[in-house]
Amino acid sequence: MSALAEAARLAPIIAARAADTESQRRLPADLAAMIAEAGLFRMLVPKAYGGGEVTPSEMFAALETLGAADAATGWCAMIAGTTALVSAWLPQDHAAEVFGDPAAITGGVFAPMGKAVVDGDDYIVSGRWSWASGSANCQWLLGGALIFEDGQLRMLPNGAPDHRMMIMRSEDVELIDTWDAMGMRGTGSGDMAASNVRVPRSRTVSFMADTPRAPGSLYAFAPFALLAIGIAAVASGNALAAIADFQALATAKKAAGSSRTLAERGTVQADFAQASTNLAAARALVLAQLAAAERQLAMGEALDIPHRARLRAAATHLVHTAADVTSRIYTLAGGTAVYASHPLGRRFRDAHVATQHVMTAPPTWELTGRVLLGLPTDDGML
Repeated sequence: MSALAEAARLAPIIAARAADTESQRRLPADLAAMIAEAGLFRMLVPKAYGGGEVTPSEMFAALETLGAADAATGWCAMIAGTTALVSAWLPQDHAAEVFGDPAAITGGVFAPMGKAVVDGDDYIVSGRWSWASGSANCQWLLGGALIFEDGQLRMLPNGAPDHRMMIMRSEDVELIDTWDAMGMRGTGSGDMAASNVRVPRSRTVSFMADTPRAPGSLYAFAPFALLAIGIAAVASGNALAAIADFQALATAKKAAGSSRTLAERGTVQADFAQASTNLAAARALVLAQLAAAERQLAMGEALDIPHRARLRAAATHLVHTAADVTSRIYTLAGGTAVYASHPLGRRFRDAHVATQHVMTAPPTWELTGRVLLGLPTDDGML
């Protein structure tokens, strides 16, 4: 069964548990196990290790479907899936160790908030990382760390600090419950901390300094573009579901003192049409950029920096458009949406947390704008 089919199969179950997931402030363990069994945390793992090795477009469709069922659950699948991308960069023995168990779930934080000190063939890792989404269900956790050797911060040839993702066993990492957030409450995105954890140098990955060991066009795709596209997919699914929620509400609800339903009011019709069209246009841009990138890679051509910038800009545009659309739909729904029992309130809150991820936050416009204007740019994060 395809990743999209599996996501569609689980969507009703996930949607029925959405309020429970939000109240627990984490993805329930039994639900995480179901998603793992369906292979939806391993969509980007090479087939050689039992993964899906799906196309970016297939990943987008599956995550969008999960995001429509519940944005927090979709977010956990996105984080687990994109961290599992390291499987294609690892030596075979480590890849088999980390990803050999089909039920294993990975997560973590790319940002280099940790410190890794070279000690022979190992790193000694310490640090504290925020936004560790889905970490409670993980067997392996990744933490970005700056590399120190002989007491000095190691630098890359381009003059940037050297940092790598340290792949640690969950039992070596402390999870700290800091996650009392406005939205995406069900992601369990608390902090994680490590203290003097020994990690083999060969069980670390840098998407900027290393090259993938696994063949295939998926691993020639820009890793950070995949992350941004994954965020956009979840945000898009959340907004599509908000539109569907409102359609059901608008055909039944009548404003106080009115004999007409919301759907029969001209101002509602106009606002709804504009919101739906804005979302459809932003989705179409992402899908077009994805299709173009996949065609280019299929011909054996690498994605150049301008193409990566266009992918990142399209993803950012979709995330923010989805938040705007969800806000508009929330307003159209009136007082009904303010109750915790109505899903539009949760979708509104989740949409405005998705916009804060560093891969699609407003500063992304400056990064992509420099590239598109042909200015000198640090393109390491593209």
